[in-house]
Amino acid sequence: MKLSRRLDAIAPFQVMAILEKARALQAAGHDVIHLEIGEPDFATPQAIVDAGRAALAAGHTFYTAAQGLPQLREAIAAHYASQFGVTVAPQRIIVTPGASGALQIALSLLVDEGDGVLMADPTYPCNRHFVSLLGGQPQAVAVDAGSRFQLLAADADAHWQANTVAAMVATPANPTGTMLAADEVAGLAAVCRARGGALIVDEIYQGLCYGQAPFSALALADDAFVINSFSKYFQMTGWRLGWLVVPDAYVEPAVRLAQNLFLCAPAAAQYAALAAFQPAVLAELEARRAEFGRRRDYLLQALPQLGWRIPAQPDGAFYVYADVSAVTDDSFAYCQRVLDEVQVAITPGADFGAHQAGRYVRVAYTTGVERLAEAVARIAQVRG
Repeated sequence: MKLSRRLDAIAPFQVMAILEKARALQAAGHDVIHLEIGEPDFATPQAIVDAGRAALAAGHTFYTAAQGLPQLREAIAAHYASQFGVTVAPQRIIVTPGASGALQIALSLLVDEGDGVLMADPTYPCNRHFVSLLGGQPQAVAVDAGSRFQLLAADADAHWQANTVAAMVATPANPTGTMLAADEVAGLAAVCRARGGALIVDEIYQGLCYGQAPFSALALADDAFVINSFSKYFQMTGWRLGWLVVPDAYVEPAVRLAQNLFLCAPAAAQYAALAAFQPAVLAELEARRAEFGRRRDYLLQALPQLGWRIPAQPDGAFYVYADVSAVTDDSFAYCQRVLDEVQVAITPGADFGAHQAGRYVRVAYTTGVERLAEAVARIAQVRG
């Protein structure tokens, strides 16, 4: 028996080893503070849960259309119109099993063996892994605080290669929480068009913005491939539901891929998600967004007291990407020590790329301010 050579390009998540150890410490009776996993700590809003239960009771346990429930695609399109002033035809929306399903379809539409996809380093690791699984080449562009850790239009133009077929960005981004300005999204789209390539925009943290209004790349580039999810803002991680917006010409092949890759997204989750756009649910989600903002603001003033530096203030998501080079020259070893010595779990920069990864850690503010303060006090006890 042999493994596919494709697996050689798939690195394990370093954070999973930390999570496994953190859970073992918890099982042994230790009080572990989890700041490592990118998952909201709020439960799915009750109205969404109730809608899921009602769907199950009504017998909605069968396959749906591969593209997703028509009424859900219409609700997503209405959300774009009401929240972002963007008109998106429901037939351009493909409902998927999480944003991962959307990413898989988008890349499968565009990437052939040997094709390249530009992306920032650091970035969410599955971006490069999915490209590799398709036989493509992740073309990582080292970015830093000067671009707020984003791949800018000038970067895409300068690094575009003969085999490049797309540029992929995220706004807000994981692990940094930074957003692209609207003019940069428009500039990226222009570069991709001029080069005969595509722009893929990950907007899964779109609703979680602080101090500025969220916007969609579709307002600036109707030909972009836009990925979104019910996991983060709508707090439905375990329901495994996302969506992809494709240009008109790509609808039929995208649906064909959905039919073959996963048949359809989970039926009960789709019916449950119809409740996510109710005004009362959106008001609840906005209150939770405000709480995430308070947590972010606390960490922005507390983490520098540890000797950490925050080179780019996060605009959204629920992460702080911090430079810990003043206290360690090996952030992975530092994360291990912080967990071993004071039982706080954080993520090393190595999970997100290679560029200066040993300088950085990601902190997920997915617990309350009181616990964040306890975590900071504990980490202060760890000496380099």
